[in-house]
Amino acid sequence: MKDKQTALKFIALSGTTGVTENFYIYEYGDDMIVVDCGVGFPEPEMFGVDLVIPDFTYVKNNARKLRGILISHGHEDHLGALPFLMKQVRAPIYASKLVAGLIRDKFVDYDAKVDNLQVFDPEKDILSLGVFRVTPFRVSHSIPDAVGFCIDTPEGKVFHVPDYKFDWTPVDDRPFDIAKAAILASNDTLALASDCIGATSPGYTESEAAIEGRIEEIVRKAVGQIFFTTISSNISRMQQALNVALRLGRKAVFIGRSIDRKSAIAKELGYLHYPEDLVISSKKIGKMPKNKLMYIISGSYGQPGSALYRLAMGEHEFLKLSQEDVVVFSSDPAPPGSKANVDSVVDKLIESNADVHYYDMQEDLHVSGHGSMKDIEMLFAVIKPKYFIPIGGTIRHMRAYSLIAQSMGATPERVFKLLPGQVVEYKNGSARLAGKVQVKDVLVDGLGIGDVGNVVLRDRHILAKDGIAIALLQFDRNEGRLLSEPDILSRGFVYEAKGKDFLNKASRSLRQELDKHGKIDAKRTRDISIDFLERFFFTEIGRRPMVLPVVVEV
Repeated sequence: MKDKQTALKFIALSGTTGVTENFYIYEYGDDMIVVDCGVGFPEPEMFGVDLVIPDFTYVKNNARKLRGILISHGHEDHLGALPFLMKQVRAPIYASKLVAGLIRDKFVDYDAKVDNLQVFDPEKDILSLGVFRVTPFRVSHSIPDAVGFCIDTPEGKVFHVPDYKFDWTPVDDRPFDIAKAAILASNDTLALASDCIGATSPGYTESEAAIEGRIEEIVRKAVGQIFFTTISSNISRMQQALNVALRLGRKAVFIGRSIDRKSAIAKELGYLHYPEDLVISSKKIGKMPKNKLMYIISGSYGQPGSALYRLAMGEHEFLKLSQEDVVVFSSDPAPPGSKANVDSVVDKLIESNADVHYYDMQEDLHVSGHGSMKDIEMLFAVIKPKYFIPIGGTIRHMRAYSLIAQSMGATPERVFKLLPGQVVEYKNGSARLAGKVQVKDVLVDGLGIGDVGNVVLRDRHILAKDGIAIALLQFDRNEGRLLSEPDILSRGFVYEAKGKDFLNKASRSLRQELDKHGKIDAKRTRDISIDFLERFFFTEIGRRPMVLPVVVEV
């Protein structure tokens, strides 16, 4: 029931200025739901960081209001942070069948079990979550079983449509349910929050069906082994590779932990279809002619340690490249920092004389799962919202999305281009910006969550760039002075054997500097040493290593 004093809040805690970390909140009075809970990927300068996850502080502080978590599809940037969130709150998770299977698998990665995972059928189910009445509907994306949500609130209907495109010939034969979306939107729609990453791309996004013929053309000409790589959650692309293998008389082999697990889940749940004898175990490949094998292999982003990476480096335990072999990349190096890794792997593969088909060759072996400008226009025409919120892209994508909305009659003030943490408040049919929730990126490093901040990253950057100089100082506590000249060790700064004279000069100069200050304590000795050596090294050789004085008091 609508309360005249209560407003509907939409909070983009993350997922607006970047293409990952999708995490959104709808809140009305004492009820709150979360839509998507994804990870981000570290930038190249985030040395040692494994993942970036949203800041869950607001949800944790309002956990009593949380009625459910809705997951739109099975990509990491929409579900990968769930194990971290569920350590802090308890709430049911709602997902379609395949997505639920991938969520269970994600929790296995963290030696955890997911409680209260609810599977919905987007053809018929309606979810009641406090004051929110949520109707999922099928959309097309690069992974099967993706959905959008029509969220009926006391203030009106809000459509939340993350990654989508209008693909009328999808691999799984389940296109965007435009009829259901149109019926749901037939009465006035208050707002639409939707994918904006394709807002700078003209036309419609190409259908997934177009790729299969291109893959087949390459495989048909090959006389050696085929190594086909895509992201492990791209079940549709795996299906296409399997279809090609079947038609051309090759056996398929899944290589890599992530590919193996996700393909097994998709097969078990009915989203991957192939004859039982098409896919063989890696243990049987020695009995097969090389021109009868197609490997579906993990590592399309060039991840160090992945199966494709080890193959490229000549380090795989049982696979080896020959000059007759063909490698097909059917993905774009999308996550931040991944292109350098992929380029390195591609170069290594080419160096092995393999025939490599990858993104720079303009062979159209990958199509986006995101709608382009015409797809966005079509969604706007079907939903006919009063207000618009671009999600899942960058600043430039949001700007382009806004221009599309304006070209279709929206005024600029009806498009909310949100920064992380910003709040849109809907009340009595009107919307306004209503402040900001303080958020930060939370960095995951090994088992540590949130304990790596800017200071640690700065130190890692210095260590990677200029190394470290360790000054060992024997200090007489009673006399307040050094007992001998400091011993300076270099790690990643200068080569000690050749730089011995330089380090000895630094040691003598530091001793002279400390002697100038007379009687001092151990802390003052450390501070002077850091300041002096940083200036000395930069003046002498133009480098700024991390200076670590170790004072041994005697």
